[in-house]
Amino acid sequence: MGFELGSASRGRLARVHADLRRVVERAIAMSDVDFRVLEGVRTKARQRALVAAGASRTMNSRHLTGHAVDLGALVGGRIAWDWPLYAKIADAMKRAAHELAVPIAWGGDWPRFRDGPHFELPRAAYPAP
Repeated sequence: MGFELGSASRGRLARVHADLRRVVERAIAMSDVDFRVLEGVRTKARQRALVAAGASRTMNSRHLTGHAVDLGALVGGRIAWDWPLYAKIADAMKRAAHELAVPIAWGGDWPRFRDGPHFELPRAAYPAP
């Protein structure tokens, strides 16, 4: 099918690690589901607020170092939260990562606190500065 990232998504990717940026850019072109970059790099204050709200469980988030992104499925120009859409986005992200030889982890594969929109570069391969 193939979609393109909008200017807001490209802006949110600007400070994200170049390898993850390449995976997102390739994945949007091969995805069956259009998506938007919801978040890339976060401030500590934003992360603290997400932990306080229960939307995150750690102050050691990969978002703080530019090693993670959250993607939102776009349906009819609006963000949709239906789980099957995120499995399709994950498929495109995993295929793009494989093609580019960039390891990624999907929050939807986590055994607890599954996070469908979340993709990150693994710490073992990409230690934070």
